[in-house]
Amino acid sequence: MPTENGVVYVIDDDDALRESLIFLLRSALIEVRDYASAAAFLDALPDLGDSCCVVTDVRMPGVSGIDLLKRLRELKATAPVIVMTGHGDVPLAVEAMKIGAIDFLEKPFDDEVLLASVRSALKQQAGERQRHSERAEIDGRLAALSNRERDVLVGLVAGHANKQIAFDLGISPRTVEIYRSNLMDKMQAGSLSDLVRMALIAGIVGSE
Repeated sequence: MPTENGVVYVIDDDDALRESLIFLLRSALIEVRDYASAAAFLDALPDLGDSCCVVTDVRMPGVSGIDLLKRLRELKATAPVIVMTGHGDVPLAVEAMKIGAIDFLEKPFDDEVLLASVRSALKQQAGERQRHSERAEIDGRLAALSNRERDVLVGLVAGHANKQIAFDLGISPRTVEIYRSNLMDKMQAGSLSDLVRMALIAGIVGSE
């Protein structure tokens, strides 16, 4: 039974190749789902998870691999896409890369080359998920800050000392210390550098 995180969606109108890829990926303990056309895949797209990658042929009847990439870009889908190309289709592969494909493989390709590309894509997707999750957590903590605590945070990100922040805000340095202590607790920051890192991830930039 597949044990690696993530799902690989294989899209190819060639039944024999599709079955071969299914066997290869499942033998490598990677979960796989297949579609005989890009249109069928797009119909299922709303139900797709975010832990996945797409392996698609570039030339298919109806909706081509290029058309699929354009549609995924319109939908702001984040799944990494690997395109498979036939001999002489390198220009199409280059076009696919410009649209957003992360890799292309020329048929016939080595099994290990495909597996390495798929694993890299799934790892990339997992990293994106982790970053999104971290940003969401930070945003939630920021939402709990009072306006004054946020003002102090902006000053700290700018590299200002407590006295400078107090002067800028028209409050006492002691009050700044209290706000600073509160926001460190609310942000669950273990140090000033940790606090600044989270603020930068959230896009908070201190004024000079």
